[in-house]
Amino acid sequence: MRFVLASQSPARLKTLRNAGVEPEVIVSGVDEDNITADSPGELARTLAVLKARAVVSTLTDHATVLGCDSVLEIDGVAYGKPGTPEVARERLRMMSGRSGVLHTGHCLFDTRTRQELRELASTTVRFAELTDAEIDAYVATGEPLVVAGSFTVDGLGGPFVAGIDGDYHNVVGISLPLVRRMLAEVGITWPSLWTAKRHLRYDEAEAAQYDETRGGTQRAQAAADAIQELLPKGGRVLELAVGTGTVAAELVAQGNLVHGLDLSPAMLHHARVRLPGHVAAADATQLPIADRRCDAVLAIWLLHLVPDSNQVLAEVSRVLRPDGVFITTTEKPESSRYAAGRTPEQHRSEDALSLLVARAAQHGLHLDGATTFPGPAKGNTAVPLYPLIRFRRSSS
Repeated sequence: MRFVLASQSPARLKTLRNAGVEPEVIVSGVDEDNITADSPGELARTLAVLKARAVVSTLTDHATVLGCDSVLEIDGVAYGKPGTPEVARERLRMMSGRSGVLHTGHCLFDTRTRQELRELASTTVRFAELTDAEIDAYVATGEPLVVAGSFTVDGLGGPFVAGIDGDYHNVVGISLPLVRRMLAEVGITWPSLWTAKRHLRYDEAEAAQYDETRGGTQRAQAAADAIQELLPKGGRVLELAVGTGTVAAELVAQGNLVHGLDLSPAMLHHARVRLPGHVAAADATQLPIADRRCDAVLAIWLLHLVPDSNQVLAEVSRVLRPDGVFITTTEKPESSRYAAGRTPEQHRSEDALSLLVARAAQHGLHLDGATTFPGPAKGNTAVPLYPLIRFRRSSS
């Protein structure tokens, strides 16, 4: 699942990261200063909706987008970011020793289901009595100039907050309990966001050098030639974890129709150049493909990374037509260890051959072909040979 935070707030990003979620950040560009509403709470919610919609309008792949915006209300007046030291100083003096309500609007837009949820969380904040010296020193740090209400609870302004009544994280700028409930409404469980391992979400710097550090065109050609031996002629080929599209591009050059899926926006940025119009963001355990639509599914250098290969096999079986094939690498950690002269570890990877054969059979996939292809050697080690196996889906 592609989960996007439509906010440039470092505090919101840090809050999600601390909760085990690594979102993709896309700044909306919405001009907050020119938006009005009937109440401070409604203003916060409206801004959140505008941020989420603005980001959704730029997407070319399915995603779940979360927009947030916070507004402090005191005596019915909305206070956003002060912008200047003078305004911040005036507001802090007005807030000193008083209470306000921090409203955070939340808008969750799921492009796959076309659902848009709009919610508001409100928390009462009690401010301490501040001296002029404390206010001047705080304003001089620059922190209150760029945050809603001219204060933070999780930063330098924390000691100036005497207490809160409600959700602490909402004062930071995002209500985690509320977001959890909103995600559940569109069919996404909060723990499922934990399972998307960060090492699978390459950033642009990693994606840019990925081909070079993984053997480049030479290894991609070797992999494609081996895959071609096992592919049925014609039909639709789906590659999971397509990466930068190097292998897929070689397969296209050999006359195949290939579609690619990946979780990493950075990797897909490169894959789109090689497979224009044929790539999308998706999780291998939740394929956006109808039942029995694919003639072949590929998983090259993927299964050893996933927490549970059984989930991938179940989805592969679902989308394959009867007599369709699933082609995957296997024993990748072991092949690298053998090439380096080391013995296998006792722990078996999720791409272990014996494990895959047993699990695949439970989903109507039966081993019926195999080959190998060479990978790049590192240093003085032997050239590793990567096993490539083919499962065929039963015709029933």
